[in-house]
Amino acid sequence: MLTERRKQIFKAIVEEFIKTAEPVGSKTLVEKYDMPYSSATIRNEMNYLETVGLLEKTHTSSGRIPSTKGYRYYVENLMSQETNSQEKYEIQSVFAHNNVPMDDVIQRSCDILSNMTNLTSVVLGPDANKQRLAHIKLFPLDSNSCVAVFITDQGHTENKTFRYEDDITMEDISNCTEILNDRLVGTPINEVVEKLNEIKPILAHSVRRHEALFNAFMQAFIKFASDNMYFSGASNMLYQPEFADIEKMKGLLRMLEDSKLWRSLGNNENRLRLTGSKGSNELVWLDDVAVVSSTFRMGEEEGQLMVVGPSRMDYNRIVTMLDFTTAFIEEQFNKKLK
Repeated sequence: MLTERRKQIFKAIVEEFIKTAEPVGSKTLVEKYDMPYSSATIRNEMNYLETVGLLEKTHTSSGRIPSTKGYRYYVENLMSQETNSQEKYEIQSVFAHNNVPMDDVIQRSCDILSNMTNLTSVVLGPDANKQRLAHIKLFPLDSNSCVAVFITDQGHTENKTFRYEDDITMEDISNCTEILNDRLVGTPINEVVEKLNEIKPILAHSVRRHEALFNAFMQAFIKFASDNMYFSGASNMLYQPEFADIEKMKGLLRMLEDSKLWRSLGNNENRLRLTGSKGSNELVWLDDVAVVSSTFRMGEEEGQLMVVGPSRMDYNRIVTMLDFTTAFIEEQFNKKLK
């Protein structure tokens, strides 16, 4: 339990470091924050905050920086959510046109978050691995392309266009669709590719151009199963001082490419549930990276919008913006139902 003086000093250190990315010393706090304490008193309190693990000392400066434990304490006890009407207006402008498909609305939301925060934003769509295939439809577009429509038991629908080299007849498409529905309906999404390989001999027996259609459909399905993740502003992290080190940047890029990692964040034992206006925000720290996520619902489906950045991010602003955005996504979805 911190005294009010220690809370005041610690809060100022966190917020100053968020702004500057520079270690904070007692002189800065006295001059910039007009604190009614001497430098010696502030240094003593900083030593205490370091002793309890809320601050860390760097090798290059006598100042202090917040630790991960410190950020957690700040978010849980000292952060206050403030509404920025200009940012709310900018986010709301994404939803001005009602005829925009929901996938585009969500991706635009992701883009505007990354632009406004200069960080990386991520959208996770419904987890395909928790769904089963309910129906497949194949529609020819021309002699060399087709649209595959996948429908899951949770009502999720995806359309994927694929092309093939050989001429595929209407009879081939009809036979293939019948076999796929007969053999694959009810299969968990994460098992469909394996089952597809098992029924390939059946397709070979019944579909004249089975090889071309099988390969094209397989690629379309793999795309469906993995395409429900969208990143925006990954290059923004290049400009964060924490990732100037090339090895740290390589590690971050590997993390961004790991879809299993993003899906498992909700199971992280160190995640922190945040109290936002929607009450569905969570915060996870992964080494030098912080991930703030907010859940949105569209009917029976659930997705997540995330902002990824250094631990030194403006948590107050990020949480507020995520709250705005996910609320607007849900509002837009409900309007389309009417």
